Order: sequence, then C-alpha cells, then structure tokens
Amino acid sequence: MKFLSGKFLTLFISATFLSGAEKNIIFFITDDESPTLGCYGDRVAKTPAIDALAKDGTLFLNAFATTASCSASRSVVLSGLHNHANGQYGHQHSFHKFSSYFNVIGLSLPRNLSKAGYRSGQIGKYHVSPEEVFRFDEYIKGNPRNAVQMANQAKEFITAENEKPFFLYFATSDPHRGGGIDRNSKLKLKPDMFGNKQDRKPHDGVNEVFYQPKQVPIPSFLPDTPETREELAQYYQSVSRIDQGVAKLVEILKDAGLYDKTLIVFTSDHGMAFAGGKTTVYEGGLRVPFVVRNPYEKKRGIRHQAMISHIDITPTLLDFAGALDTQRNRPLQWEDPGKAFPAPQTTGPKDNRGVSAKLSSYHGKSWLPVLGEPMASHWDSIFASHTFHEIQMYYPMRVFRDKKFKLIWNIAHPLPYPFASDLWAASSFQAQYQQSLSAPYGKKTVRQYIHRPEFEFFKIDQDPEESNNLAGKPKFSDQLEAYKEKLKSAQKKFQDPWVMKWSYE
Repeated sequence: MKFLSGKFLTLFISATFLSGAEKNIIFFITDDESPTLGCYGDRVAKTPAIDALAKDGTLFLNAFATTASCSASRSVVLSGLHNHANGQYGHQHSFHKFSSYFNVIGLSLPRNLSKAGYRSGQIGKYHVSPEEVFRFDEYIKGNPRNAVQMANQAKEFITAENEKPFFLYFATSDPHRGGGIDRNSKLKLKPDMFGNKQDRKPHDGVNEVFYQPKQVPIPSFLPDTPETREELAQYYQSVSRIDQGVAKLVEILKDAGLYDKTLIVFTSDHGMAFAGGKTTVYEGGLRVPFVVRNPYEKKRGIRHQAMISHIDITPTLLDFAGALDTQRNRPLQWEDPGKAFPAPQTTGPKDNRGVSAKLSSYHGKSWLPVLGEPMASHWDSIFASHTFHEIQMYYPMRVFRDKKFKLIWNIAHPLPYPFASDLWAASSFQAQYQQSLSAPYGKKTVRQYIHRPEFEFFKIDQDPEESNNLAGKPKFSDQLEAYKEKLKSAQKKFQDPWVMKWSYE
C-alpha cells in the first residue's frame, strides 16, 4: 500500500474497510427501459446477465422513478431529492437549459463519495447540470450505444492499482429512441431503430439479438398494431445489447477478483420511450427495473415486495459506503453550501440557488437494511412529480400512490397533453393518430390520451392497467377526497412549489 497522510488514512479506513471489507460500487443506469427482463417474467426478453444478477442478489418488484423524463430523473438519482425540489424541472441540454440548484452540491452523490475516500468515475450519458454540483473525479469516454465497448473502456478505471475503492456511474443511451428509421420495413410508417444499426449490422463486440415482431408482448398501454410490434422488436434488441454490457462488466470484476467486493445496482431512469410510458406518470412511465447484487448480503435470490423510489438511491449508496449520517439523513461530511460555497460576486451557476433549509437532508431513505428481507416494507406510498420534459412541454402532474389507490393530479388539464418530439413522431403513435381521435390507443382512445381530466383515480391493486378512472364516481368520492389530502400533504413534505395550485386556478 502506498503511504497515506494521517487525515486521508482516517477517511480511507472509514469508507473502505468497514468490517474489514472493501466496498466498490457500480451504478448501472439505462435510458428509457421498462422491466422487460427475463427476471421480471418477460418470456421473450433475452437478458441472461441481468437475470443472473437477480438470482445472486435482490430484485425489487415495486421500484419507481419519480418522473419519466431523462434529465429530471437523473438529477433525482444523483441528489436524493425530487426534481421539483432540486431545480432540474426538465432537460438540461441545448435550449431547454434546466439546471439543478447550485446548493444541491451539499447532497450530491459523486461529490460526497469522493469526500468519503472514493475515486468516482462516469461513463456514458450525463445529462445533468451544473457539472460543479455533480462532479466526478474522472470522465471516461465510451459509446453509450454499446455497453460492451463502454465496459471495456471502463476496465482500466475499475482495475486500477489504487488504495481507494471506486464508484462507477455507468449510463447507457440504450434503449432510448434514435438512429433513424428502419429502411427495410415494409410498413408505410417505419419503426425507430432504438440505437440499432441498419441492415442488422452489429455494434462492435456485440452479438446482436434480433426479435420477431409477431412474438413481442404488447404492454397494456400500447395498441396491438404492426407499427407497435415493429418498434417493440427494435426496442428489445437494444435491451439485449445492454445485457451484454452487464455481462462484460461482471467478467471484468471477476477476472480482477473484485466481484465479491463490489455492489452492483441496475436500473433505468424511467419506463420505455412509447406514448403511454415515457413522460407520463402512468405505470408504464414510472415503473423501472431494479436489481441489486450486494456481495455482503447473505440472502440471495430475493424477490422483494417493498416499494422503493429513485429518491432512495443516493442515501443508500452512501449508506453502503459508510458515509451516511442516518440520524440527519444526509452525508456524514455534509457541508452547508451557503458557508462552504459562498455566493460569487459575478454571475454564474452558483447564482441559481434553492432555499438552503430545504436542501440539508435527503427526501429518500436507505433500503440497505431491508435488502435481504423480502417481506419487509420500505415506503407505504410513492410520490411522483413531473413538470417538464422538453422546455415546450409544460404539463405538471403530481402523483400519490400506495398499494391500494393511485391519484394523478393533472394540474394543467385544460391544455392538450404535450408530446416529446420523438414520441410524437413514433410510428406506434402516428399509426393511430392518423386514423382518428377515436382510434384505440391501449386502454384509451387517442383523444383520451391527449385530453385528460383534472384527476385520475385508480384502484391500483385491482386495476394495474389504469383503465377505470374512479374520479367523479359517487361511490369513491370519499376516498378521492382523502387521497387529495394525502397528495397535498406529500407535496408539502417534499417542498413542491406547485402545492400552491390548490389555492387558485
């Protein structure tokens, strides 16, 4: 071991040799992926590597994103705060220009793992800002459409001879839409490629898995049409490419003797990129895959019933690292951003600040203590908030969901529901839209999808497909009013500025 100063040695020991164990972390996050994996019971998906992780770890059956939008969701993952509270209301890139508050820096996951003695690395999709808040020690170049190549690029970082443990944030662009349309399709409206190459050409180092449109399962929120089937076949191919990246990472860890010293978490920012999934707060948008392989958890092959949320990720990873103040629910080495990072005299990202008192602890909580207990509870309810995706897509929605009921408040309900540009162009949607507003779209019509009521209220334990809106039905009026109060209470708890909308409009 290299010589370490007394101060750093103390931090190093506290972070990495708790109970004599080295504790590395790989956090693997995909882009627009639903729980379409073999381990979740999908009979078509070919995902042997992720399935193997689930058999050797814990699979959460009720894991939820807090918002089905890329930048907003990633800000939650990296801060432990709902996006309406951390300031990242929508997309970070280009003209959208949304950005987290600078004083979120006190709770930032990569920042606090670095302070706890970790070397942090990021590869693939970033999509949050400001960089000073979500700063990693090292940025590794890689093709986010090829998780196998990304794993190979990250090998040097993973296996480096270094006293510090590592934290690797591994973010693919698969299975996000992109790459043009399939020119070989015989349909008038051709499917998006979902990052796959034309003419069935493989990505380097990938054994591409191809799916037949007639064989893919159709989620309940989508119409069973040739256009939908062709797009789903492309989506599933992209999902299988991700799985091979997981396999390569596991191989690298095992070859380096690090597999049994590394926590692996696999999830997605939100559900699949189809109208009815991404950008909505329906189950298709919020439900995500979530597989955890903790080498120090004795119980394996757990299929966990607990409800967990993306707000839990940062406090849990800090808890694993021994860097969480469990009493205050914030980093052990938390610094008050107002004092540690005083406001500058010139303009810049530090000027974009939230209320400091509301940014001193996490919204989420660690699920590490319940990891090996399949019947243990975590949250009794889930709160979700969506406000923007692209900047032109203002449509705030708030959700309160427990195991019995789910309430959606469409705050801007007089407006037609706005579409993400890629979802509007999707052949799976346009095939129905071009027929008529009365054309079926999943359990709804196109008109019902675009024009939504103020409240949607579902008996979610009996109606998981969200097909029967109980709002307005006298039999459920008392329950509806009770859940409105629960939603309002959650908004206050999580410092949601849109709680004011209950008082006017």
